[in-house]
Amino acid sequence: MAHLRIGSRGSKLALWQSNHICALLREQGHTVDIQIIQTTGDKITDVALAKVGTKGMFTKEIEEALAAGEVDLAVHSLKDLPTELPPGFEIAAIPKREDPLDAFLSAQFASIEGLPPGARVGTSSLRRQAQLMVLRPDLDIHPLRGNVDTRLRKLEAGEYAAIILAAAGVNRLGLTALVRQIIPADAMCPAAGQGALGIEIREGDAATRQHLAFLDDPAARATTTCERALLNAMGGGCQVPIGAFAEMGDGGSLRLQAVVAHPDGSSVLRESQSGSDPLKLGETVGQVLLKRGGSAILEAVYSSGISTK
Repeated sequence: MAHLRIGSRGSKLALWQSNHICALLREQGHTVDIQIIQTTGDKITDVALAKVGTKGMFTKEIEEALAAGEVDLAVHSLKDLPTELPPGFEIAAIPKREDPLDAFLSAQFASIEGLPPGARVGTSSLRRQAQLMVLRPDLDIHPLRGNVDTRLRKLEAGEYAAIILAAAGVNRLGLTALVRQIIPADAMCPAAGQGALGIEIREGDAATRQHLAFLDDPAARATTTCERALLNAMGGGCQVPIGAFAEMGDGGSLRLQAVVAHPDGSSVLRESQSGSDPLKLGETVGQVLLKRGGSAILEAVYSSGISTK
């Protein structure tokens, strides 16, 4: 058995995720401790994510500790990991996935459809904003940063009529009291890898990889590989207005739904295809979206001055 050191962000959700992995490793007989590492994304809380423009903003400092041998593994929200990892790292395991969809939370209103015109809705995600503008162009969408607790406090204080969060985060923290609606993927396609954890290690660390092998879930690995392949094919980072949602079908086949949209909802492209090879399916759907006009949408976003790295 091994002594394993986990690098983690310090938010409640990040620590829940790291403690969850910690408990599973201890069940295998390992001794484990968690080291909290503050990232760039944790330090910048008053600016919309899309305007920060720092690639790997929630992962860079943790990867530095990993490279220096200060920790043995890092537990990330997979959607925060760039589709191409920096040299020297690998994803050793993707555990069983939580709900990948987005959730609508409100103290007053039962659904997106039930919001009055002009209602203020909080989200800092260009992807959520774009799809919300398609559903309800009459809403007033405002940036909303901070951890899940902070966002919920702002909602409860009446600063927002509603907020949109990942269902996985509120489920993991048991903060589901104000969840009114889980938004279907065909209305709000989630981020690539949403709801999944990525366990990162130093590339070539065979011993740690072997200790983590039992955590890797084949379905989570296949669906997120497909989604991340689409994001990579489109040249997108975690802040671009691109959604990707893959589901396992019968006989190991995959169905991938994807969307690329201008943040103001003026231009939205959706594509859905099935296939058996996760990488090939993701790349194919990504290329189709680019050819159908996705390139023009993304160029318009980049040229608008909104950072999407």
